[in-house]
Amino acid sequence: MSAKHLDWLQSISADGLKVAMPELLHYRSKTGLLDLSPKHGLQARLAGQYVSAHKGRGMEFDEVRHYQPGDDIRMIDWRVTARTNVTHTKLFREERERPVFIVTDLSESMQFGSQLMFKSVQASHLASLMAWSVNRMGDRLGGIVFNEQQHSEQKPKARTPAVLHYLHHLQQMTKQISEQTDEQTANISAKSDNHFTQTCMRLRRLARPGSLVIIISDFHNLNEVAAKHLTLLSQHCELMAYRIFDPMEQALPKFAGRMNLPVEYNGEQGVVTLGDKKIAQSYQTEYQQMIEQQDTWLRRCRCTAINVSAGEPLEVQLR
Repeated sequence: MSAKHLDWLQSISADGLKVAMPELLHYRSKTGLLDLSPKHGLQARLAGQYVSAHKGRGMEFDEVRHYQPGDDIRMIDWRVTARTNVTHTKLFREERERPVFIVTDLSESMQFGSQLMFKSVQASHLASLMAWSVNRMGDRLGGIVFNEQQHSEQKPKARTPAVLHYLHHLQQMTKQISEQTDEQTANISAKSDNHFTQTCMRLRRLARPGSLVIIISDFHNLNEVAAKHLTLLSQHCELMAYRIFDPMEQALPKFAGRMNLPVEYNGEQGVVTLGDKKIAQSYQTEYQQMIEQQDTWLRRCRCTAINVSAGEPLEVQLR
C-alpha cells in the first residue's frame, strides 16, 4: 500500500480490512458525488418528493378545468370563475415518494483486497454514500445486507435514523465476518452457494412498484436463476448495479522472473505463478469471460453494471 493510500485511510479512521462507524459517517458530507434522481416515471403510491402523472390533491399545481359535479368545492378557482363567469376548479398533480433499497453483498468473495481495502469495505463505503444521498433527497431508505450465513433486512424508512440503522447492519456484519476462523468461513461457503439467489427472491417480496433497487456486489454468485428474479423485479422497479472489483482480479501483477504465489478460495488451496506470460493471459481471459457473462445476465434485467475499484478511494473514482 502506498503512503498516499495509507494517509487517506488514516484520515477517515479506517484500516481497509473491516468497517467502523467513523468511516461510514465520513460520507455524509460527500453526497454531491452521486446523482440518484429517478430516470423513469415513478409508480409508488405514497406522498413524497416526486411528481406523478396521476391527478389528485397535492402540492404541485397542474391545471384548471370546468367544475364537474362531485368536485371538491374547496378547489374552486374563484379568480378564473369570476373572469369567465363559468365555475372552474383547480387540479393538482400528486406528489410521490420513492423507496430506495440498497443491497450490499458481503460474501466471502468480497473479502479480498490487494491494494487499498477489501472489496467488502469498499462496498460498505459505497452503500454509506448512497444511504446519505437517499437521505438528502428525502427518499425512504430500505435494503438488505447479506453474506453466505445471514442477512439483515430493513423496510423503507425516512430520515437520518434509517441511514444510521442501515450503517449499523453494515458494521455489525463486517465485524462478525472478521471474527470468523478460516475453517468456519470455508464451511459456510460450501453450504451456501445459492445465497445470492435467495437475496434476489427476498427483493421481489420487499420492493414495491416504483422503487429504486441498488445492488452492490462483485456478482461472482450471480447465476441464471438469480438473473430471472432480477428480470421480474425490473418490470416494476428501477435497477442499478455497482460491481466492486480489485485490480488484481483483472490482471496478475507484473513480476520480473517467476514466483509461485499460494492462494486459497472456498477452503481449497492452489498456486498462481507470477511472471509467466501464458498464465497471465489465461488469467485475464478467464476474468473477462466471467464479466461478459455477468453483463449478459444484467442486460436482461435492463441494468448496466457500473464498475468501482477497491484499489482507489470513492472520491477519486466518482469525482
